Amino acid sequence: MDTNMDNRNFTLLTDFYELTMMQGYFECGADKNQRVIFDAFYRENPCGGGYAIACGLDQVIDYIKNLHFSDNDIEYLRGLKIFKEPFLDYLKTFRFSGDIYAVPEGSVVFPMEPLVKVIAPVVEAQLVETAILNFINHQSLIATKASRVCYAAGNDGVMEFGLRRAQGPDAGTYGARAAVIGGCIGTSNVVCAQMFDIPVLGTHAHSWVMSFDNELEAFRTYAKLYPENVTLLVDTYDTLRSGVPAAIQVFKELRESGKMPPKYGIRLDSGDLAYLSKKAHKMLVDEGFEDAIICASSDLDEYLINSLRLQGAKINSWGVGTNLITSKDWPAFGGVYKLAAMEKDGEFIPKIKLSENPIKITNPGNKTIFRIYDNETGKIYADLIALADEKYDTDKNLLIFDPIATWNKTVLKGGTYTIREMMVPVFKDGVCVYSSDPVMKIREYCKKELDTLWEETRRFANPHEVYVDLSTPLYNMKKKLLDEIHDTTESTY
Repeated sequence: MDTNMDNRNFTLLTDFYELTMMQGYFECGADKNQRVIFDAFYRENPCGGGYAIACGLDQVIDYIKNLHFSDNDIEYLRGLKIFKEPFLDYLKTFRFSGDIYAVPEGSVVFPMEPLVKVIAPVVEAQLVETAILNFINHQSLIATKASRVCYAAGNDGVMEFGLRRAQGPDAGTYGARAAVIGGCIGTSNVVCAQMFDIPVLGTHAHSWVMSFDNELEAFRTYAKLYPENVTLLVDTYDTLRSGVPAAIQVFKELRESGKMPPKYGIRLDSGDLAYLSKKAHKMLVDEGFEDAIICASSDLDEYLINSLRLQGAKINSWGVGTNLITSKDWPAFGGVYKLAAMEKDGEFIPKIKLSENPIKITNPGNKTIFRIYDNETGKIYADLIALADEKYDTDKNLLIFDPIATWNKTVLKGGTYTIREMMVPVFKDGVCVYSSDPVMKIREYCKKELDTLWEETRRFANPHEVYVDLSTPLYNMKKKLLDEIHDTTESTY
């Protein structure tokens, strides 16, 4: 399915310097068809957490499939008086012809691991940088935030309610999709629900109540119109003195008439949610409505939900908006896109970026990710960033070590661990060879992925760090390149 909301051409959704570099490769004598490898990865887990959730690949696929320069694009670029005619002529027939590998959406991921790997002619690989980062960064951020919110809510359902507070329709729609992948049961965003076939959810606003003479009339009318799900917003005027009693009166009338809905309850959107939910719950139970849903909204996030549950709040459904769709406490994912290798005479030559900051030193070469599971628990033991052609025999002992604190080594005994390669082919020679699953199926996959994390990794404060190690061949390659740079670079001190 084409998931672009209005079939927009995103080819110019790029930073200007991508285009000037493309022309530079084209003009300066470099082989524009020379293949390169770029990795998209991130350096720090969002929200101070112990993991992230990969998301956004589906939109990357749509983008690559539709990548082309329209006549209007060419005319606009010509009008900038920067791009020469031979380069513009080349853009007229531009299509992506390379390979892309990626971690499937919904996967648990960790810092420094390539989430997307692009193998393509240099001009093609350069152009797609910005859009890939735009899609992956935002959607992975929201999916991760949603997984944290849903973890705080336990077995209670979390509804995504953030459209009106999102930074525009794209963020609201693709963010809602990401939130559902991260664990939300549905969204209030109708266009998102339509596009991605996910549950659409919602009740009514305070304005519905205010448009009637009193709450009882408003609630009766709503129950008559929507008899399958009577969830009533009870805090328009006085929650405990008028809102909840009016809702209970409607529930009594429905029960007496034999028309009790399969789903019914109240929603609280303001005030002390712990206190009000406990009082409302007692009022409902006293009238025989023990199974009534008590839904809460009002600027919730994982920390407030966790606090409310610790206080014994009688809430079993959560509507989370602003703080989820904007990831208010951690507004950017921080993913980057770095050159890892360039082809010469049919062989990829590894490339490395040096920095005084160790975390910004890149991992060179053509890589993949191997996830190591403990056979006894099924939990993730560690991840191994390795060269793409490496093979492992799980019947043999495996040495893994911290790539910075190299003395920190562990030997996994053969037969005690399982290895799974995380990256899958998405495009081969410009042709898409991967089909995204429906969102609700990705959501189930994400849930299984999260179940492989230790509880210590999911806690909000000081989470346990999952080890991401380098394979011995990759570590040796990296060390060799660093030594060569050191040997050939004059000291500036």
